[in-house]
Amino acid sequence: MARIKTDKDVTKKDVILNTAASLFRQRGYKASSMRDLAEKIGIEAASLYNHIRSKSELLYDICFSTAALYNEQLEAVENSKESSLKKVEEILRFLIKQMIENSDYAIVAEREWVHLDEAYLTNYQNIKHNYRKRVNHIITKGIEVGEIKPTINVPSTIWLILHAVNGIESWHRSKVKVPPHELEENMISILIDGMKKK
Repeated sequence: MARIKTDKDVTKKDVILNTAASLFRQRGYKASSMRDLAEKIGIEAASLYNHIRSKSELLYDICFSTAALYNEQLEAVENSKESSLKKVEEILRFLIKQMIENSDYAIVAEREWVHLDEAYLTNYQNIKHNYRKRVNHIITKGIEVGEIKPTINVPSTIWLILHAVNGIESWHRSKVKVPPHELEENMISILIDGMKKK
């Protein structure tokens, strides 16, 4: 029987999760089966259950590990002594890098979370809501201290930033890619400079 191949510092569970994230991104969570996953890994479907309990467990791990990573970065930004505008820039740079370097997890967590088991769905919705609320607070503070244009609508600005970041998915499919660093700097120039009070 074939075994799960691992590299240094990568566990069998990591291999399964990484492959599941790629599969869920390509086919969608609902259309992906445990048989599909086992085939991509190169093992028998029954062998998966030696390492995981269910497909829903994989979606849970992908979504909540991604949320934990995002919240850890946001907390560090909130506790920094940077200006509000700089904090927004750091958040945006982090989100862009996740979409470029960790796109399977980022896209699945953003798009497929609606298929989480009911027991976890509300919790995840609250995490997403609180994340936006905390970013809202940073931008609002920037307006109050005169760093960010007072004319911008904060909720729509957050929506615009997050949708611009999610749009990087199409960059992955592009035949002629803008270099990652150039993509990041262009997005920063457009989104952050557009918020800056002149």
